[in-house]
Amino acid sequence: MRDEFRLVRNREGNPVEIVGYIADISARKQIEAELANSEAKYRGLVEGANDTIWLSDINKTLIYLSPQFKKLFGWDANEWIGKPFTDLVHPDDLPFIETDRKQNIELSKKSNNVEFRHRHRDGHYVWVRTSATPIHSDEGQVIGVQGILSDISELKQAEIALQTSENRFRQVFTSNIVGVMFTDFSGQIFDANDRFLEIIGYTREDLNAERINWINLTPIEHIANDRKAMAHLECYQAIDPWEKEYYRQDGSRVSVLVGVALLSETDSTCVCVVMDISDRKQYELQLKETNENLARATRLKDEFLANMSHELRTPLNAILGMAEGLQDLVFGSLNERQIRALQTISRSGSHLLEVINDILDVAKIESGQIELNFIPTAIAPLCQSSLTFIKQQALKKNIQLEIKLPDNLPDLSIDERRIRQVLINLLNNAVKFTPAGGRITLEVSLKQDNTNSDSAKIASPSYLQIAVIDTGIGIAPENINKLFQPFIQIDSALNRQYTGTGLGLVLVKRIVELHGGQVGVTSELGVGSRFTIELPCIVAAPSLSVPETQAEPYPELSQPEQEASPLILLAEDNEVNINTIASYLTVKGYRLLIAKNGLEAIELAESEKPELILMDIQMPEMDGLEATQKIRRNPNLADIPIVALTALAMDSDRDRCFAAGVDEYLTKPVKLKQLVTTIQRFLKQGNPRMVS
Repeated sequence: MRDEFRLVRNREGNPVEIVGYIADISARKQIEAELANSEAKYRGLVEGANDTIWLSDINKTLIYLSPQFKKLFGWDANEWIGKPFTDLVHPDDLPFIETDRKQNIELSKKSNNVEFRHRHRDGHYVWVRTSATPIHSDEGQVIGVQGILSDISELKQAEIALQTSENRFRQVFTSNIVGVMFTDFSGQIFDANDRFLEIIGYTREDLNAERINWINLTPIEHIANDRKAMAHLECYQAIDPWEKEYYRQDGSRVSVLVGVALLSETDSTCVCVVMDISDRKQYELQLKETNENLARATRLKDEFLANMSHELRTPLNAILGMAEGLQDLVFGSLNERQIRALQTISRSGSHLLEVINDILDVAKIESGQIELNFIPTAIAPLCQSSLTFIKQQALKKNIQLEIKLPDNLPDLSIDERRIRQVLINLLNNAVKFTPAGGRITLEVSLKQDNTNSDSAKIASPSYLQIAVIDTGIGIAPENINKLFQPFIQIDSALNRQYTGTGLGLVLVKRIVELHGGQVGVTSELGVGSRFTIELPCIVAAPSLSVPETQAEPYPELSQPEQEASPLILLAEDNEVNINTIASYLTVKGYRLLIAKNGLEAIELAESEKPELILMDIQMPEMDGLEATQKIRRNPNLADIPIVALTALAMDSDRDRCFAAGVDEYLTKPVKLKQLVTTIQRFLKQGNPRMVS
C-alpha cells in the first residue's frame, strides 16, 4: 500500500483540514521486483558469458563493454569507453567493418559473422567474429549498435593450417614432380594430375571418357600384390609404398613407386602418389649387370691365378726337386761345375717361385681373401729369425748386420707368418740395394702416441715400431710415392741393375695395414734408406711356444732302418714328379707304391695298408679330395696319415684339403728335405688321427 497526506490552510494561513489518500501499489511493486530480478539475471548472463558484449553509438564510440573484454583482450573496459572501437581493428580489416557498420546504421539491418582482427593490449591481434544489431529510439531511428565479440583464434588457426595444407597439396597436384590420382577400391580413377597422365601415356580426354582404370593399367602379375595392399589399406587407412608396373597406352611398361592413403575413414576415396622409377630401375639393372660382370671377372681372375699357379708349380716341382736330388747325390756323384750349375737352377727356380707367391698374395689381399691368424708372438725371436734368413746373402756382399732390441719386449697378437714375410721382404730389399761393405740395422722400439693429450698418463705403449735401416743407394724424393704401387720399378730401364717384380713393398704395405698399422719411409740418395712399420700394441699373454728359427730350416735327415723300411703310397699322375719324389724317397730308405689316380690310390691303400699316403689333388678318374674322403670313411684306413702334395696354392684350396681329411698340406714345388721331415714327423707320431 501507499498513503499520501496534505495539510489544507485558509486564507489567513491557518490549517483547517488534512486531506489524504491511500493507494494499493501491490502490482507496481511486483513489476519492480520482477524488473530487478530480470536485471540481475541478465547481468549475470552478461558477466558470465565467454564472449564480449558491446554497445556503441552511431559515431563508433564505445558506450559499454562487458567484463569479458579484459579477459579476451587484456584491456580494462573503462580504457576504451568513449573511444572509437575502430582504433582496435587491424587496418587491413577496416573496410569490412565499415561495410558492416553501414548495413547497421544506414540500412538498419542486422549483420552476422563478420570476422576481423582485434588488437590485444600486448600488441598482437586476436581473430574475432561479431554479430551486430542496430538499436532504435522510440521514434524508430537508429541511435546505436550492440553486438557480441567471439574469440575464433583456434578456429582461424585450423582454417589457415587447412588452407596451407590444401595449397601445398595443390602445388604437388599441379607440379610435374610426382603423379597424383584419386581412385576407390573398385579401381575407378576420378581425377589425376598431368604428371600421372604423362607417366602412363594417356590424355585428359581418355581420363574424362573413363578409358583408364586400375584394371587395364596393371599387368596381371601385379594384381594379387595390389589387392593385398588395398586390403591392408582398408583396415589401416594407409600403407607403405610399394613398387609395381603400369601399362602405358602404347603397350610398354613403366616402373613406378605407389603410395596410397584413404582420404577419410568414412569415404572409400583414395589418393595415390605415383613416382616414375624407370631411371632408377634401369640404373639398378645396369648396376646388377656391372656387379655380375665384376664378380665374373673376379672369378675368372681367381681361376686364372689358380690355374697359372698350378701350371707353373707343377714343372717347378720337377725342376727344383730334380736339382735338390742331384745336389744330394741321389742320382750319382757330380763334379764341381755340375754342382754350380745345379745351384744356379735352384736359385732361378726359387726366384720364380717367389714371383708366383708374391703375385698370388697381392691378388688375394686385393680381393679380400686373406684372413690373418692372430696369435701371441714373441717379437725378439721373430726379428732375430728374420735377420738370420738373409744372413748368407749379406755375408756374400760383406754387409754388416746389426739388431737393436729393447729389454722386456711384450708378446703381441699378430699374424706371425705374415709379419715375418714383411720383415724378410724389407731385409731382402736392404741387402739388394746396399753395396758391398755396407751396413743393415734392424731396430725395434716401443712408441707412445702423443697425439692424445692424455697419452702421457697411459702406462702401456701405443704401438711397436720396427725399422730396417741401410747404407744403400737411397731413393730420390720424387720416387718415394712409387714404391708401394704394384708392378712399379723405380729403375725400369732395359739395362736396369736390380731385378724384382715390384710387388714386395706392395705386400709389405697391405699386410701391415691389415694389422691396423702403417708403413713409412725416409731416404736420401747415396746415403741410405729407413723403412719403418708401426703395429698397434695389442699385448698378448706370454707365449709358451718355442719360437721359429730359420737358421736350420731342416734337421739332419736320418734314414729308416732297412728291416723296418716304411711303406709310402704316392698318388701322383705327373711322371716327372713321380720320378723325382720316388727316386729321392727310395734313396732315403722308403718303399714306394705308385697310384696315378684316386681310384688306384684307394685300391692300393686297401690292399697294401701303407704307413703314409702322399696325395696329389688334381688327378684323372678321381681327384685327391674325393679319394681322401673315401679313405677316411673306411674304418680300416682311417688312421693312415695323408699329406696333400698339390700345386693348388690358394687359401680356399688349403681349406678344402683339410675339410676332406688330410693331415698336412704342402704346396708344390715342395722341398724334398721338407717332405722327408714331414714324413718322419708323422711316422714318429704313430697315430696322428688321434691328435685333436
